[in-house]
Amino acid sequence: MSFRSPGAGRAVRLPRRPRLLIPVLIAVVAIVVLLLVFSGIYTDYLWYDSVNFSSVFSTMLLTQVVLFVVGAALMIAIVGGNMVLAHRTRPMFGPGMFGAPQGADRYRVALDPHRRLVFLVGLGVLALFTGSSTAGQWKTWLQFVNRTPFNEKDAQFGLDLSFFVFTIPFLRMLLNFLFTAVVLSIIAAVVVHYLYGGFRISSPGGVHATRAARAHLSVLLGVFVLLKAAAYWLDRYSLVFSDRGKVFGASYTDVHAVLPAKGILAVISLICALIFFAGVIRPGGMFPGVAFGLLVLSAVLIGTVYPSLVEQFQVKPNQQSKEQAYIQRNIDATRKAYGVDTAKVTEYSAKTDTDASVLQTEASAIPGMRLLDPSLLSPTFQQKQQIKGYYQFPEQLDIDRYPVDGKPRDTVVAVREIGRPPDGQRNWINDHLVYTHGFGFVAAPGNKVDSSGLPEFSERDIPPVGDLGDYEPRVYFGENSPDYSIVGGPKSGKKIELDYPQQGQPGADQQNNTGQVNSTYEGKGGVSIGNFFRRLLYAVKYGETNLLLNSNINSESRILYNREPVERIQQVAPFLTLDRDPYPAVVDGRIVWIVDAYTTSDSYPYSERKSLESLTTDVQSSRLGVPQVPRDEINYIRNSVKATVDAYDGTVTLYAWDESDPVLKTWEKAFGGVVKPASQISQALRAHLRYPADLFKAQREILTSYHVTDANAFFGGQDFWKVPEDPATGKSKQPPYYVTMKMPGSETERFSLTTTFVPNQRQNMAAFMAVDATAATPNPPLEILQLPSTTAIQGPPQAQNLFESNTTVSTELNLLRGGGTDVLYGNLLTLPFGNGLLYVEPVYIQPRAETSGKYPTLRRVLVLYGEKVGFGPTLGNALEQVFGGTVATPPEQTPNQPPGQVTPPENSSALTSALDRAQRAYDDSQKALSANPPDWKAYGDAQTSLKKALDDLAKLKGGTPAATASPAATASPAPSGSASPSASGSPPAGATPSPTPSG
Repeated sequence: MSFRSPGAGRAVRLPRRPRLLIPVLIAVVAIVVLLLVFSGIYTDYLWYDSVNFSSVFSTMLLTQVVLFVVGAALMIAIVGGNMVLAHRTRPMFGPGMFGAPQGADRYRVALDPHRRLVFLVGLGVLALFTGSSTAGQWKTWLQFVNRTPFNEKDAQFGLDLSFFVFTIPFLRMLLNFLFTAVVLSIIAAVVVHYLYGGFRISSPGGVHATRAARAHLSVLLGVFVLLKAAAYWLDRYSLVFSDRGKVFGASYTDVHAVLPAKGILAVISLICALIFFAGVIRPGGMFPGVAFGLLVLSAVLIGTVYPSLVEQFQVKPNQQSKEQAYIQRNIDATRKAYGVDTAKVTEYSAKTDTDASVLQTEASAIPGMRLLDPSLLSPTFQQKQQIKGYYQFPEQLDIDRYPVDGKPRDTVVAVREIGRPPDGQRNWINDHLVYTHGFGFVAAPGNKVDSSGLPEFSERDIPPVGDLGDYEPRVYFGENSPDYSIVGGPKSGKKIELDYPQQGQPGADQQNNTGQVNSTYEGKGGVSIGNFFRRLLYAVKYGETNLLLNSNINSESRILYNREPVERIQQVAPFLTLDRDPYPAVVDGRIVWIVDAYTTSDSYPYSERKSLESLTTDVQSSRLGVPQVPRDEINYIRNSVKATVDAYDGTVTLYAWDESDPVLKTWEKAFGGVVKPASQISQALRAHLRYPADLFKAQREILTSYHVTDANAFFGGQDFWKVPEDPATGKSKQPPYYVTMKMPGSETERFSLTTTFVPNQRQNMAAFMAVDATAATPNPPLEILQLPSTTAIQGPPQAQNLFESNTTVSTELNLLRGGGTDVLYGNLLTLPFGNGLLYVEPVYIQPRAETSGKYPTLRRVLVLYGEKVGFGPTLGNALEQVFGGTVATPPEQTPNQPPGQVTPPENSSALTSALDRAQRAYDDSQKALSANPPDWKAYGDAQTSLKKALDDLAKLKGGTPAATASPAATASPAPSGSASPSASGSPPAGATPSPTPSG
């Protein structure tokens, strides 16, 4: 007897309205998803087309689509085909077909009515994941099909390096795909066979399989083992990337044990695959069992135990002799891959007993060197050249070269970028339509300050005033530009973009008394959004309805986005790794951002792998923000491309710099015409190119150990170096410095990038390294001055310690600190000088109070040569204390003045007298401080005399006294000159004299 509830078996019918609602909701969701996808793809195309790199977009998109389709189709064909085969070979009468469902039959009965839907949905999801994963390997595919020979062979197999750099990654990708497909096919086949009776687990006697199921799985397992044989064979070549030994690359054990073992295992796997295939002809469990057992046993004994025995009993007792040849391979490959194989090493005695007259002669050239520290000066630029609160400067300024008195000089540079609108004025219109761009380029010679210790700006103010002449000052593309701005419009239309502040000048909006000049963008940058369709797409992209509704957007409006230089270049050249420190330059009447770009690889045979992030990290790295590019492991790097971004219209230009680089040639084949030849670099641009800092950091880190070129010495590691900690902060590594200097044996100065090394376990100087940073040619050789290990010349940390422990220095600095100011140490520069080493460090002070308007000013200069310390208001004065005599000083510097203002005539005799009195007063104050204990009364009297002399100088000059070698730039009170007038003509904030520390 059976019982059924009322209504059992009836189909449940939905009301008519819900039945219609579900398809409508599905359709709406599908339309929204398609609109989002389409808006993303089409707006990307519009952006690439706007920068004339549509070929990059089409190549990437086409490659990814093809790989997606091929990957998805192959996975569906392999896995789906095996599922269909398993279903078609099911037994005609499976268990439970003539009785109550049992075990797996319950699942089969539940699944059968929806079998086709489950099959299609499962394969669809699998295809989506597989296609996406395969499409993500588009770079590997393009490198493989466009590979370029290195014309160099590896040390073990004699194959061209391109096989390891381009081919092996692709073969690995292919094997991984096939392994995944076969494993999923095995799992799917087992499930289908189980559900439809091919396997019976619950039957008496254990597991039973039909002949078809057994044959099917034997073939799949045979294919898997066949792939394993191919993997073993490929592993032989991958031994050049082994990390088993002391260094990266194939070791003695790898070559003499693992290499033959991989070959043997490949043959054994091939035999086992044939045994599995034999299971199709002779059914039974013996053949697969034998094959599986042989495979596992050989993998353990041959693949693991044998190499371990060789390592333990042959290599470890004699590791140095056994590994010598392979360490040498690693040394040679690493030096080549990182571009340090051409480094010139010179033994440098670093003596300190050079004749005094020679030292005085050489010292006469030093006062022209850079003292301004770009890592400290951002607040000073902000206070003196911000002009308005909505402008900003980056936290880390840059160093470039510009002519000063007819000679190229190190110059601290920055652009005045737009920031956030003032407090209380934040809204969508101001954020995206009004505050659209920065204005102006600011530059200060690195060796000039005024009497207040402020930079002598050679390019300044709004509108721009200075030495650079006429150029386009508007900065629509920069490091801190808004995420997007809407610009442009008819020439006769209303101008709403804030151009620059200027009260009461022609062009200012006098009717509304806004005190600003407005403008309309006239450049070619950005994407036109003049029609409704494009506005709709960008409204979807940014989730912003104002893009559809705002009446200021017209037929000639353009949208600017992807505005950060590094991000912009990364979009058009995704195959490049970018230096994270773009720097601005004025070139041919335009502000351009210059960015160094690298080609990298992690597959260079025998070369040591390192994290690029760790190679380039130092005390300044945090100021540069999070890098916009992957910072993964590399073992090959070249500065192959120089890139520029126009700050006004966003034009991106790529120039091939290292045209011999095979990796760059490979990418040029893939993206034809994207990179221009180096011959198209203008002379004006070439004058501002420089050796890249990130590459130099990576090379110096490699050279801490790979300056040792002998394998036996490398094995011992006693002569390894390290990069010293930054002595000014005691945190992280000391950064390299751009500075104009003269190397020993050279007749002329040159713009260089420099660094120092100390021994691994000590702090004395081990070596000094410099490179020609003028970028006259690609890949200039690194020059290393190596000091004898028996000498004990001070390293940077020890030099800093000598400065701070000097009685005169510590006394005066303590006085400054006691006067409510903080003392900041600038970049500690190290220079080869007079057969020795000279340290120069600027000293800044700034108010201790936590106020938004504080900024550092240069007040003293520290100099060290041997054990002699100089400490003076100017570099020339500090050098005189160390070397004696009179050191030539730079030409007299006058404080910056408003355009058109003329310096009054000078009374020469009175001026000379005032200078003499100032010098005597300064000398008296130094003697008073040097006394033991210090004579504070004499010091106070000398300071009073100094103040009077400085006041007389100010009267004679008609303002602030000029900065000379005299003690005009002391911590004593002096009338403070304005670095530049404000836009409104009023004196800038912060022009208050510093208080005199009294004893």
